[in-house]
Amino acid sequence: MTTPPLSIAPERVTDTLIVRLVRWLDSIPYTLLALPLRIGVATIFWNSAMAKLANWDTAVELFRDEYKVPVLPPELAAYMAVSIELTAPVLLMLGLATRPVALLLLGMTAVIEIFVYPQAWPTHIQWAAMLLVLLCRGAGKWSLDHLLWRRWLR
Repeated sequence: MTTPPLSIAPERVTDTLIVRLVRWLDSIPYTLLALPLRIGVATIFWNSAMAKLANWDTAVELFRDEYKVPVLPPELAAYMAVSIELTAPVLLMLGLATRPVALLLLGMTAVIEIFVYPQAWPTHIQWAAMLLVLLCRGAGKWSLDHLLWRRWLR
């Protein structure tokens, strides 16, 4: 004699699938999440540097006439911005000094938001969200930061 199959209520099947999906999502290692964050932020700032370097005179004019960053002379602000935008993406891609770089880019994002383009807050909040994750959690295991920490802690 065979036993009849157990019947599961449809809502219970859905609950089980949702629970399994959530558990699977929870099991994704942070390293896999940090990598696209690092690449995404690096791309944003690298592209900005490339646009400035494509026509340096226009970039300085933007700092003088449109950006009007307070306190700093436009030429110095332009040089500082490009220096950060060239250096930070390389460090992020390598996963080197990720937390300090994320903090620096958060500061730069805040300056852009407050003084230059306050109406662009939807974009800047996306940048800030990615940078906050990197600041709080670091670069992940696929990074020079991780290798250096492992070596240093030995």
